[in-house]
Amino acid sequence: MTGCSDSTITLADLEAAASKVDISKIEVSVDPTATAEMLDLEKSDLTFGFIKLTDCAPLVIAKEMGYFDDEGLNVTLETQSNWKILLDNVINGQLDGAHMLAGQPIGATIGVGTKSPIVTAYSLDYNGNGITVSNEVWAQMQENDPALQSPTPKHPISAASLKPIVDEYLQDAGEPFPMGMVFPVSTHNYEIRYWLAASGIHPGMYTESDIKGFTDAQVKLSTVPPPQMPQNLEADIVKGYCVGEPWNQKAVVTGIGVPVITNYDIWKNNPEKVFGVAESWAEEHPQTHLAVIKALIRAGKWLDATDATGKLINREEAVDILSRKDYVGAEKEVISNSMMGTFVFQSTDVREMPDFNVFFKHEASYPHYSDAIWFLTQMRRWGQITESKPASWYAETAKQVYRPEIYRQAAELLISEGKLDPNEIPAPDYDGYRAVTTEFIDGNQYDAKDPIGYINSFEIGNKDDESLAKK
Repeated sequence: MTGCSDSTITLADLEAAASKVDISKIEVSVDPTATAEMLDLEKSDLTFGFIKLTDCAPLVIAKEMGYFDDEGLNVTLETQSNWKILLDNVINGQLDGAHMLAGQPIGATIGVGTKSPIVTAYSLDYNGNGITVSNEVWAQMQENDPALQSPTPKHPISAASLKPIVDEYLQDAGEPFPMGMVFPVSTHNYEIRYWLAASGIHPGMYTESDIKGFTDAQVKLSTVPPPQMPQNLEADIVKGYCVGEPWNQKAVVTGIGVPVITNYDIWKNNPEKVFGVAESWAEEHPQTHLAVIKALIRAGKWLDATDATGKLINREEAVDILSRKDYVGAEKEVISNSMMGTFVFQSTDVREMPDFNVFFKHEASYPHYSDAIWFLTQMRRWGQITESKPASWYAETAKQVYRPEIYRQAAELLISEGKLDPNEIPAPDYDGYRAVTTEFIDGNQYDAKDPIGYINSFEIGNKDDESLAKK
């Protein structure tokens, strides 16, 4: 050391040297991210599955914006050909986690189809689906309801004008009217059933011996992988379908069909997809799971970021990324129709729908118990849950599958790192139940704390003994 009389450096020497250093002009970084601590990951190389839909966006953005990297995670995203294969690959361990239908963790846990416990600590989005019919069916609906002959018909459009078409088909063909949905426990299945039944059209019941749900059906709802919906419509295999984007907009752009309603108009701000992992994986990798949820929260926030005027500022970049072949692989025009806050029903009917795709605002990424219970009520209504259950079973099952405590822990870490504001997540005393709502197409009231009353409120579907409401 320069200035020292010999090679021995004492503590007194260091203190004397330090006292001569002027630190008054040194600029100290106040970047809040500098205080972030890496979690003690049990596993850092991860593979997640997804289906080619725009609502896989939080996973894609977490990877492309480096949010997974920030948590020390090396994530590979692998497209899956259909929802069953995706679920099977999570269960058999080929995938660490996946973009899932909100009903999949619930259905798998209670044994609707495959039985294997799956949990979720993150809701990927609200809304994002539509129901499209063929041009021929749309023309018939217009004949049945002259109000639909307008270039800008009034929305929402019910299935009332479809009912005579269904009745005639059933009489002439001797079989139910064919339509498509993506998976038996999908939001799409329950949404199209809800829409049809609200106009008196029976979509069929599941029974112990009928796992396809065709019993008493006036409309036969078949399972079709999302990207194959337009081809099935064009080939007249199905005459309409319920699917996520961009596959409704694809029908518009290619001129083969007309979206008649979005799921936002069937139930405003309905839960759509979640990030699911096997319960055993979550137990073996708690710190890794936490890191993943941190990255996803940041991705959801990025996707819904707006400027002072409310304009979504990152969606164009998101559309560019999602359009790549390794992700959704659809044209930017098709993806941007819905992602940019509008929805095209017809070339003459372009509607502003800023909440068609919601990834973060309205507390969309929080795993609400009430959302899980809604899916359970629909499984019971349509017979996938074959036996009556007490009200307490619905609440207990929701808590088994939905894990808000993990979400909250991840959010609090992000708050401590300056990446999230406390006002952006539910209050600490929130019980996990969204407010009672009537914002459904039929105006029916949903109170998750009264699942038996809700199931019994529908004209079509199973009914349960009212005494179960107090058990």
